[in-house]
Amino acid sequence: MRARDHDIILGRLQPGPHNAITDVAGVRVGHATLIRGDGPRVVGRGPVRTGVTVVVPHDGDPFVEPVFAGCHRLNGNGELTGLEWLRESGFLTSPIAITNTHSVGVVRDALIAHAIRHHPAGAEFWSLPVVGETYDGVLNDMNGFHVRPEHLDAALDGAAAGPVTEGAVGGGTGMICHEFKGGIGTASRVATEADGGWSVGALVQANYGSRELLRIDGVPIGEAIPTSDVPSPWDAAMALARAAGTGGAAAPGAGSIIVVLATDAPLLPHQCERLAQRAGLGIARMGGIGSTSSGDIFIAFATGNRGLPEAKLEPDPRRVIDVRMVEDTRMTLLFQAAVEATEEAIVNALLTAGTMTGADGITAHGLDGERVIEIMARYGRGPKARSA
Repeated sequence: MRARDHDIILGRLQPGPHNAITDVAGVRVGHATLIRGDGPRVVGRGPVRTGVTVVVPHDGDPFVEPVFAGCHRLNGNGELTGLEWLRESGFLTSPIAITNTHSVGVVRDALIAHAIRHHPAGAEFWSLPVVGETYDGVLNDMNGFHVRPEHLDAALDGAAAGPVTEGAVGGGTGMICHEFKGGIGTASRVATEADGGWSVGALVQANYGSRELLRIDGVPIGEAIPTSDVPSPWDAAMALARAAGTGGAAAPGAGSIIVVLATDAPLLPHQCERLAQRAGLGIARMGGIGSTSSGDIFIAFATGNRGLPEAKLEPDPRRVIDVRMVEDTRMTLLFQAAVEATEEAIVNALLTAGTMTGADGITAHGLDGERVIEIMARYGRGPKARSA
């Protein structure tokens, strides 16, 4: 169940019809989920708890028709490929894929191969696709390289508009967030017609944070559910590593988060970059601090200017391209929408992930929504406080 299924209302703006990144018209999301095996970790065999998630930015071919985009790094212990060209050109020229840390290369290459197969044979084509990662090596045999090109193809082929499956799916299958089970989450906000009627959607792959810092709607949920009550998978992983004499010094809460923001507002690249920055505020509201071991990397794209020229060597027949932009003072509402959507997307990832046991019998426990409601009520927040 998602946050709003529990009547947990975050922020002040209204969500879109699906409360998902797909509320931005044309945006599609697809997953390929790999779950296989149990018991001790055997590199190359499993257990496997991983996958790939894709966000397709519009209803056309993003390899041919780019959209304006921008990005932001809160802490850079992670990867989101293709960002140098994105910063230079202001264009997003591919779908966005998210997977585990050691599968970035194969997913990137598979995106290029997919595009080549779908373009005329012999046509000149190049691509610098955007592929992100977070670390799933606690629950998953990450060094076994189980994500294959066909899994990227399956995620793209299954990409769809409408409701988005969340939790332990796709790239989020083996992820841990605030020492609970994490994964994929999404949410959206829609401005009133008087404020432009634009939508902002967020999709996160949440794999960051320590338990004690977790907050939901300002309530210290993590302090109320300590690891002595609901054990941390990081503690179990460190204990196994120490017993095996292979280390065990990694800090609980190590990990990363990738945030994808989409909007149908007509933003220019520098405005997309400003929007991307605000994802960090949504993470901060949850108790994320951008720790040194975390890769907190964000990308925002805007579909409000379509028909932009293809990234190729030959000049476009149009000498001048007319584009639109949101007037600067109107950006504040979009910033608020990005913060709220990011925050709620993380909560949705936590509440929908469920409990998962992975490699070496390590268990990441799901966050219990009913228990969250009870804790929130003690602080005068949440559905029980509203109904009192």
